[in-house]
Amino acid sequence: MSIFQKAQFFTTVNHLQDLPPTRCEVAFVGRSNAGKSSAINTLCNRTRLAYVSKTPGRTQHINFFDLGQERFLVDLPGYGYAEVPEAVRAHWVQLLGRYLQTRDSLVGLLLIMDSRHPLKELDWKMIEFFQMTQRPVHILLSKADKLSRQEQQKVLSSVKKQLAEHPNITIQLFSSSKKTGTEEVSRVVEEWFAACPLPEEEDFDGPETFGD
Repeated sequence: MSIFQKAQFFTTVNHLQDLPPTRCEVAFVGRSNAGKSSAINTLCNRTRLAYVSKTPGRTQHINFFDLGQERFLVDLPGYGYAEVPEAVRAHWVQLLGRYLQTRDSLVGLLLIMDSRHPLKELDWKMIEFFQMTQRPVHILLSKADKLSRQEQQKVLSSVKKQLAEHPNITIQLFSSSKKTGTEEVSRVVEEWFAACPLPEEEDFDGPETFGD
């Protein structure tokens, strides 16, 4: 069974001081129209676990989903051109940036990109920003079903070539509608979680949370 199959909504957070104590987290991030929520729903085999909207930018908070054994999936606000007030956008940027840079229990980042429009300027900024943490990134080239097989392999090869100098980054094709690529994502996440196993005979108090 996939590690995502037992996912249950846990909490939503709008301020860093409210982050729950966890042992291990894997976060999803991507441009506002990249298909992030659809990818989460597909991986968890649910239809409405993560909110899917035709309006980009509807994920405005950090949403936590419990995977069991003090491991969590974290849905981060999308970045890009969502039509929201500037004050809200500025809050997203601060919330997202500080979470990615300071969250001790974050073990890896799943970065969603539309396979038809990969590695846009904001994607590069996200990669460069998160690489400073020296933690791994796994890129899902989403909506791959909208490309021919030849186009899929071409874009996969191109993205791998452009990121060849980033050893902590892996890349795959993914389709929410066809449910292709789910097993590969599960393997990657399970490997990340294996790096922070639960202690056998001690209580877990969790890492300190971070204030605004």
